[in-house]
Amino acid sequence: MSIKAVQELGLKKSIRFAIYSFLQVFYHQLTAHLLPFPLIRKLFLIVLKARIGKDAIIMDVKFFNWHHRGPGGLVVGKDCFIGDEVIIDLYDEVILEDQVTLAQRVTVLTHLNVGYNDHPLQRFFPKRSKPVIFKTGSVVGAASIILPGVTIGQNSFVAAGSVATKNVPANTLVGGVPARTIRKIG
Repeated sequence: MSIKAVQELGLKKSIRFAIYSFLQVFYHQLTAHLLPFPLIRKLFLIVLKARIGKDAIIMDVKFFNWHHRGPGGLVVGKDCFIGDEVIIDLYDEVILEDQVTLAQRVTVLTHLNVGYNDHPLQRFFPKRSKPVIFKTGSVVGAASIILPGVTIGQNSFVAAGSVATKNVPANTLVGGVPARTIRKIG
């Protein structure tokens, strides 16, 4: 961490960053080498205060920004599946209600930050964060990106490779960049 970063964050947040960065690296090393089984990975996350429901399966998922909300900001309902190489930003809360599926290589972002406070674009794109919510029965196809503050509606499907920039209504198939309604489901 640079001196400028410590000055902007302050000593307490810098120490928190260092501790959670260590935990994050430890988790990822354990995941890669010692926690290859979803059940063990799930238990490890629960110890770190994540709330994970019955029969949820968490494959080789990568988390970042643990120094903000951390694993305590992760809520996974029952019967959920989070696929390999999914990336989840824990700057703000990420909530998966029951029976949600995030396919392989989905990216879930909860914040925007262009850089230091004196970055020339800071006044146009101020730092912000918002939780991301996946309602019951929703599915996100492989390699999709979900942006901060987006809610994926109940029983909705985000097609593979899509970028969800706004809320997806219930019972809707969306796709594309940015994701647009393709059709209603049911």
